[in-house]
Amino acid sequence: MTARTSGHETMTLEEALLLIDEQQRQLERLAEIGTALSAEKDHDRLLEMIVTEAQRYTNADGCTLYIHDPDAGLLHFKILRNTSLGIKQGGGGDPIDWPPVRLRNPDGSENHANVSAHCALAGEIVRIADVYAADFDFSGTRRFDAASGYRSKSMLVLPMRDHQDEIIGVIQLLNATDRRTGEVVDFPDHAVALVAGLASQAAIAMTNNRLIQDLETLLEAIVKMVATAIDEKSPYTAGHVQRVAEVAEALARAVDECGEGRFAGERFAGERLQELRMAAWLHDVGKIVTPAHVIDKATKLETVFDRLELVRLRLELLRKDQEIAVLRRRLDGKGEPETGGGVECDPGELEAFLAKVNEGGEFLPDEQVARIEQLARMTIATSRGPEPLLTTDEVKNLSIRRGTLTPEEREIINNHVKVTERMLARLPFPRKLADVGKIAAMHHEKLDGSGYPHGLTGEEIPLAARILAVADVFEALTAADRPYKPGKKLSEVMRILGFMVKDNHLDGDLCDLLVASGFVGRYARKYLAERQIDAFEWRGRRYEP
Repeated sequence: MTARTSGHETMTLEEALLLIDEQQRQLERLAEIGTALSAEKDHDRLLEMIVTEAQRYTNADGCTLYIHDPDAGLLHFKILRNTSLGIKQGGGGDPIDWPPVRLRNPDGSENHANVSAHCALAGEIVRIADVYAADFDFSGTRRFDAASGYRSKSMLVLPMRDHQDEIIGVIQLLNATDRRTGEVVDFPDHAVALVAGLASQAAIAMTNNRLIQDLETLLEAIVKMVATAIDEKSPYTAGHVQRVAEVAEALARAVDECGEGRFAGERFAGERLQELRMAAWLHDVGKIVTPAHVIDKATKLETVFDRLELVRLRLELLRKDQEIAVLRRRLDGKGEPETGGGVECDPGELEAFLAKVNEGGEFLPDEQVARIEQLARMTIATSRGPEPLLTTDEVKNLSIRRGTLTPEEREIINNHVKVTERMLARLPFPRKLADVGKIAAMHHEKLDGSGYPHGLTGEEIPLAARILAVADVFEALTAADRPYKPGKKLSEVMRILGFMVKDNHLDGDLCDLLVASGFVGRYARKYLAERQIDAFEWRGRRYEP
């Protein structure tokens, strides 16, 4: 018993049943591949999967996948495969150096002479039995065949449409091969229908993939925009977030490269690295509520302006009072006035002393604090009566032992971490970025529990947060743009970092890795001023940046 195919060739009933069975399996496979395409997130692997399945459905010898660039009016080669010639380009194969296909001619008219361009422009399937007898321009194909000894014959070209019915790509299959005889044949109707279904599923998968990538790109751009705005809020912290993110990413990559020791099994590639990077960009977002005059407090007496100018005015009044007193005594024949209270009353010297103290620094000794308190007992004459040379608040600020911030102002600064935590907890991050807020809010935690905001200890602080803490401290120590201090030399930075490791504030293994990877030297040459770059010691070994 025989059956007829659409091409009027006869086949046995057994062959017909086998064909039906094969088509059934292909339909089932089409459903499976639809699920697989939807699940694939890597763009190149997705494109390769489309080509592989298209070839498998049709038993085609070659396949080309183009991506449509509507803005440029081009079809870009993305995947090229030819089994018999061993060509594997694009995706995970060799680079493609073929020029793109232009959708328009030099005169602006549509390019319908090229079959792939025609498919993209007309949005229709093209099936050709023999390209040498076709109406399209296949001169390039003939040259390729002549050079390679190949014979291009049957061809199937299909458009790929997205959810808005826009052409996003083209699949071009070459030389369908009979599975029984191995001869090149025309693409059969059932294969055209299957590949058309595949093209539709592939277009949906590609669109979804592109939308996800676009959303991730948008999210990262928004994050960087917010971080840049926070940095730009103060001229002293401009670039801080970007540099912290750079240090954190470099340290994470160094962890990845560790083949032995504590970090041998740790991997930050892919989503985990993306999560750390985003946490680094967002770690200071809470500073959006921190008053600018606190962030920018360059001197101890600075608020909206530096109140040292008020003190200088009082000292000038004091100087004039002294001059008047001297002149009156001279007029009265009583000689020079005596200074009392044991306080140095040279206004010029007092101004120099207070200006120096006002700058802030690493440490204010007890004797200078005592002298400030003595000066607070001095008064100047005004129309309202005697007034103190220094107000209570000025004494409090001038007596700050380290830096320029009072305990209350320090608490305001520290509060930015709690604000960061609350702000990021409200954002619906995707599952793969679920820990961004937690990591960002831990960058001031210390291993010994003395950090903030939660006083976490040891293993309570995940590796990503430890990396961010090291990055934040390293950047802050090396920065030349802080309001209260000049940039430290590299040797001093690494000495302080060593003390913080010794005090169990920072992860020593990560700091070791920062040095061993050579990053410290690279960073110094890129960001530090020439005066800051010098040799340093770490773990008893000398390093030249």
